[in-house]
Amino acid sequence: MREAVAGSDGSGKLRGLPLIPVQHHHAHLAACLAENGFEGSVLGVTWDGTGYGTDGTIWGGEFLVGSAAEFRRAAHLRSFRLPGGEAAVREPRRSALALLWELDGAAAFDAENLPPLRAFADRDRVLLAQMLERGLNAPLTTSAGRLFDGVAAFLGLHQQCSYEGQAAMGLEHVADTSVLDTYPVALRDETECLVVDWEPTLRCLLEDLGRGTEASVVSARFHNTLAEAILLVARAVGRSTVALTGGCFQNELLVDRTASRLRAAGFDLLLHRQLPPNDGGIAPGQLAVAAAGSNV
Repeated sequence: MREAVAGSDGSGKLRGLPLIPVQHHHAHLAACLAENGFEGSVLGVTWDGTGYGTDGTIWGGEFLVGSAAEFRRAAHLRSFRLPGGEAAVREPRRSALALLWELDGAAAFDAENLPPLRAFADRDRVLLAQMLERGLNAPLTTSAGRLFDGVAAFLGLHQQCSYEGQAAMGLEHVADTSVLDTYPVALRDETECLVVDWEPTLRCLLEDLGRGTEASVVSARFHNTLAEAILLVARAVGRSTVALTGGCFQNELLVDRTASRLRAAGFDLLLHRQLPPNDGGIAPGQLAVAAAGSNV
C-alpha cells in the first residue's frame, strides 16, 4: 500500500495517509453494490465512455466479476482505436471511421456514401487513416460510449458534439421502441476472457442503412442487440446476479431492454436508483472499495 502526503502535523513534519488505488470501473461496480446493500459476488456490466484499464488500454465496455473487495475482468467489448484520442469524445465521426477501419482497413474509407466519411475533407481522412494504420495517437479502447457515438454518426445524427454523450442520447431518442428484433452478435472465448464481437452487428447495420432502412429501426435494433449481448455474457459467466452500472446505463431504453431479458432468463438485477450510474457515483464506489480493504 502506498502512502499519500496528507498535510502537516503542526511540527513541520508531513504525515501520511494510506493511498488505496481503485480502478475506475471497479469503483462503478462497487457503487452499485453499495447502493443496493449487496455484499456478494456479481457480474457487473460496466459500460461508459473511458476509464484507464489495468492492462494500460482505455476500458469502457467491461464485464467484471467480483465485489467491492476484488474483481476480475470476465469479458469486454471488442476493442478498436480512437484516432486523436480525446478528440474522439467530441467527434463521433472519428469513432465511426475507427470502426470502419476495424472492419475493412483502408478500403472502408472508400464508402463515401456514409455520413461520417463525408464529414471529413479528403486530406483529413488521409491523416486519420495514417494514424489508425500506425497506431499513432490512436489508443485502443473497448468503450461502449464510443461505440454508441460511432453508430450515431453512421445514422447521420451527430458528427460533432458539444458534450460527451450527446450522440448517444440522440441515438436513444430516435429509436422506435416497437421494434424488437436484433442484429447478430458474436461471443468469442479468448485466452483471458470473453470478447463481445460487434463486427456482425455493424455489418448488418450498415447493410440496413444501404437499403434505406429508417434510422429509428436501426437504432432500436442496435439497442436490442447490445441487450442480447449482455444476456449472452451473463449466461456464459454464470453469476445469478447482474449489476448494470456506468454512464451508458443512463440510457433508459438500454436498461429496459437489458433488464427484461435478464429477468426473463432468471437473473437477479441490481440497478442504480439513488446514486447516478455515471461518474457521479465514482467517489462512493471508491469509498466502498476502500472500506472492503481492497488492494486492487
